[in-house]
Amino acid sequence: MPLRRARESDLDTIIGLIRGLAEYEREPQAVQLEREELRLHLFGPAPAAEVILAESDAGEVAGFALFFQNFSTWTGKPGLYLEDLFVQPRFRRAGFGRALLVELARLCLERGYGRFEWSVLDWNEPALAFYRSLGAVAMDEWTVHRVSGEALRRLATGGAG
Repeated sequence: MPLRRARESDLDTIIGLIRGLAEYEREPQAVQLEREELRLHLFGPAPAAEVILAESDAGEVAGFALFFQNFSTWTGKPGLYLEDLFVQPRFRRAGFGRALLVELARLCLERGYGRFEWSVLDWNEPALAFYRSLGAVAMDEWTVHRVSGEALRRLATGGAG
């Protein structure tokens, strides 16, 4: 199944996939991206993330993976962080998700990275089972924290939470 790096001309397709993922994750209202900002962060002079698209044999975009480099002080190496993986419902169970993960693992090794990580919603049992089948291990002792919106603005100015 064909995989390819996204091009700037794929931007609207990527936005559609992001919206599809938000629907699946039961948070369609959470998508507040600005098209031009996303374009700049994916295809501008200093991209913050990369996208790989999976295509059907007929050339339809079946899914995507959006990822970026992180860093581990414990390994002393960069790592690959998968922010989003989404396969459109009509293409599920056809190997697209696995193909995207295999490609990211390959990139990770090719680039000399020490880790490949991602987060999964705890209610998403189909995804959890799929990831376990690939050898992924849940990092249950870690809890993700986030500061955003007004709390981020307050923190940035030294204000209390």
